[in-house]
Amino acid sequence: MSAAFSRRKLIQAAGAAALPIPATAARTSRPQHEGVETPKICLEVGSGGLAAGAVHEAGARRVKQLGVDHVIAGAPWRIPWQEARLRELSDRLKGHGLTLGNLMIRGFPRTIYGRPGRDEEIDQVIQSIRAAGKVGLPVIEYNFYAHRLTEGYYEETGRAGAGLTAFDYDRVKDLPPLEREGAHSLEAMWANLTYFLKAVVPVAEQSGVRLALHPNDPPAPISRGSGQIMSTLAGWKRLIDIVKSPSNGITFDCGVTRELGEDPVEVCRYFGERDCINHVHYRNVKLRKPYEKYTEVFLDEGDINMFLVMKELVRQRYPRLIYPEHPRAIDYDRERPNFRPTYPGGGGYAGFAFNVGYTRAMLQAALA
Repeated sequence: MSAAFSRRKLIQAAGAAALPIPATAARTSRPQHEGVETPKICLEVGSGGLAAGAVHEAGARRVKQLGVDHVIAGAPWRIPWQEARLRELSDRLKGHGLTLGNLMIRGFPRTIYGRPGRDEEIDQVIQSIRAAGKVGLPVIEYNFYAHRLTEGYYEETGRAGAGLTAFDYDRVKDLPPLEREGAHSLEAMWANLTYFLKAVVPVAEQSGVRLALHPNDPPAPISRGSGQIMSTLAGWKRLIDIVKSPSNGITFDCGVTRELGEDPVEVCRYFGERDCINHVHYRNVKLRKPYEKYTEVFLDEGDINMFLVMKELVRQRYPRLIYPEHPRAIDYDRERPNFRPTYPGGGGYAGFAFNVGYTRAMLQAALA
């Protein structure tokens, strides 16, 4: 190579390096943050076993130090909810720099089991929805299972001794119904849910509130003698067709989706395109047998490509909350005084710190 050629190439390279960076490159080189049309990372507050902080200044600091500004909670009162109490809770959280975006409602067993007195319960749920709408609560989450087969959970040991939560249907498939619950066929459960939805969804729509039904988890075929309406993808699709409305939606849980043996990205796309994802749970699993055998693991080591799930949510411009739930048990949490895991192999605040950091990285990468 001649000296002249070498000098010419060096001058050209130096000139190229001095050119201004295109605006698009500048934008994508910076960290991306939550906005109006992006998922918003949340954590739980309150007294529940998965709460990352309490509803006071010190509890809020624990949440905000992780960069989280949105929270969820289990309602601390029986139904019907009162507007004044909801407003006081929302305002107290706002005073600590937190926005309440989702409240779990419970306390209507007669409705779930189709027993006398369900109309009174449904009226209490309707009053609660109206109160939520008046204070601007955007989402109410709920469950509708005859029994949750948590007896099938057990702890497995993960990397460096960390705790993982495993499920094996063989351990619990022959458990009898509980007297207070009874046994209910799949179609009976669908009839009970249909009766409920036709009464409450129009009120939720009028109130500007979205309802989010969480899938059956674990999604075993039979739970102590009862059918499980939300234990299959077909069931999830059937749900949103009962009353077609954005107020009749699901909690999209990518972990449960994989437990069914389904593709979380495709399922996310199906419900997102129908505007029926009203809340998101973000966790990972290793599947051994669909519906029956799996292990909940760290977000970075399961079967699910968590980045592709996040990319799909960002592509949809999903604007509501995403909850990186079910932290794994690590020694730091286990060493805390009075630590009690919610699930076998479950963790606490330090585990949530890992989940939030991982989820934020996925969100920033997807936005970029």
